Amino acid sequence: MELKFYLYCLADLALIVTSFICGVKYFRKRNGLLGFESLVVTFSATNLMINAFTGKAVFFSISLFCDAFSRGFGVPIIIVAGMMSVTHRYKPSIVGDVLYAVGALAGTVILWTADFMVGPKPYFYLVMWSLFSFYLIYVVKKLANAGDYRNAAGVVLTLVSTQIIASIYDFYPIPGDSDHMIFYIFALLSWSYMSVSLYYAYCALERVQEKEGNLIRGYTLGRLERNPR
Repeated sequence: MELKFYLYCLADLALIVTSFICGVKYFRKRNGLLGFESLVVTFSATNLMINAFTGKAVFFSISLFCDAFSRGFGVPIIIVAGMMSVTHRYKPSIVGDVLYAVGALAGTVILWTADFMVGPKPYFYLVMWSLFSFYLIYVVKKLANAGDYRNAAGVVLTLVSTQIIASIYDFYPIPGDSDHMIFYIFALLSWSYMSVSLYYAYCALERVQEKEGNLIRGYTLGRLERNPR
């Protein structure tokens, strides 16, 4: 087997591990949206790994469907909605989480099966990912305003690397990469890094939110002590 096959498997393994760990951690933080999408990525990458070792097309097809889910709806809608709990204090109910997941699944089925989406599909993916990148700019700004330049830089790297991947995915094949394995190596590593950097950004913004809440409570208590009724 060629070296790039082993690199491909290592990159896929990195995505499986990072997305799974981050997904479990999100669920422990009671963020079902981020946990769900992270585990969708884990499931997709796992099927990709099984396909690599067995050559059975069914596993590759499952991975491609999950990839369509994540590129079209999972990342640009579900991850953004999940991250908004620490950027906008937006926390949907469990029913809301389920509606997000069901809506994204329904959208993916249409995207995957509808004949009228065959032509526009690559452009749809690119537009949705670009909207996600705009949201990441806001996340970077929030982190920088909080003085967390390290995590801000990490999200910038995520933004740049994943936007490049999204921009060339269906449009510009890498010369000499007939089996697309080199592209997949970079894509898998980019997504793996995205899983980690967004988790650390989430935790950092969560701490900022808690600090702001403590300051507000302290200010309110101080006013009550100075002006008792």
